[in-house]
Amino acid sequence: MSLTQTRYTISEVAARTGLTQHTLRWYERIGLMPHVDRSHSGQRRFSDRDLDWLSFVGKLRATGMSVADMVRYAELVREGAHTVDERRELLERTRREVRARITELTDALGVLDFKIGMYSMSTAAMSTAAVSAATVSAATVRAEQ
Repeated sequence: MSLTQTRYTISEVAARTGLTQHTLRWYERIGLMPHVDRSHSGQRRFSDRDLDWLSFVGKLRATGMSVADMVRYAELVREGAHTVDERRELLERTRREVRARITELTDALGVLDFKIGMYSMSTAAMSTAAVSAATVSAATVRAEQ
């Protein structure tokens, strides 16, 4: 590791990632984070590589991957290159699940769009009816005068 490599405190990483310090400590405790270096006083010092890993973990979280699967993936990465096939299978399974969710959400979006369109037409029809009624009322008042 280079002596000139940028190091970040836990509060800086929290600010950059949007994760809480508690979450960062928890990730480390459960094995989701690789070993985080410490300063001479024992404070965590995160590297750019750690930030890249946290970004990747954020993407995994966004897929809905379970914490257990994310921890398993992290373990496989630490175990080395001989685990590439198992890592790929884990990611492929997650991709299939994401695609299924995208299909479900696309269908749900279609239903919402349909309903919104129906309500928009109803609102427009009600507005047209109200204008017509007001026009008839005004014409009736004028005719009676």
